[in-house]
Amino acid sequence: MSDQRTGIEEAMALSEAPTNARPEVCAIVVCFNEEQRIGACLDSLRWCDEIVVVDSFSTDRTPEICRNYTDRFFQRPWSGYRDQKAHAHSLATKDWVLMIDADERVSAHLRQEILDALQRDGEKYAGYSVPRLVHYLGRWWWRGEWYPDYDIRLFRRERATWAGTEPHEKIIVDGKVRRLKHPLEHFTYRSMDDHFQRLNRYSSISANENRKAGRRWRLSDALLRPWVRFVRSYIIKRGFMEGFAGFYVAVASAVYVFLKYAKLWELELEEKRKVHQRRT
Repeated sequence: MSDQRTGIEEAMALSEAPTNARPEVCAIVVCFNEEQRIGACLDSLRWCDEIVVVDSFSTDRTPEICRNYTDRFFQRPWSGYRDQKAHAHSLATKDWVLMIDADERVSAHLRQEILDALQRDGEKYAGYSVPRLVHYLGRWWWRGEWYPDYDIRLFRRERATWAGTEPHEKIIVDGKVRRLKHPLEHFTYRSMDDHFQRLNRYSSISANENRKAGRRWRLSDALLRPWVRFVRSYIIKRGFMEGFAGFYVAVASAVYVFLKYAKLWELELEEKRKVHQRRT
């Protein structure tokens, strides 16, 4: 009789067990001196099964804030966007990894879409590509070059590798990728001053990466590519519908492209000067 009862209890337990349990998700974030934005970012990740934060020895309250959200907080010297994020990836322990920057947030709609997608068809895919919606100058940028800016942000931990060049790292996954509908909210530049400081920094990084890769400076690149970027941002992507703000963003994007090639020219000039000095 007891054996029969045990068998019945086991059958009931099996029938009550979830038949399609959701795969677990680890969110990874790299940061430095982000006390103004990191709290909102991590708050939008509370639903994740694990949060890994890799900080580059912030000097503000960033570490204190992060430790309020996770016990998986690590610090290491900055080693570049790609390497720093790859390190955070290596610390994840869950099947799926969600990569998010400190100035980004997962909306309730995107969170639910991620959970539904993983439970419904997660077995079919190695990654999910997510659109990004920028908030800047007091508005959401549905028009202009920044949207939809699809990027693989959710991926299987063991089927993804990091590639790309600084400062534009990217994820390569082994398998199929599906696009999600709801955007990741990106609270990008704090001000025009912050915008141009970063354009200056990123253009220097890009010029150095191009030089390391053996790319040579060409006058045609410096003259034509900024105009191509402006036309794409302002006309093709309908930035003009955002009024002066759209014009400003298109000009800033063109300036960034020009600076990349101007700084590449400067690097070549410096190399020629050093060669000349060695010969004399």
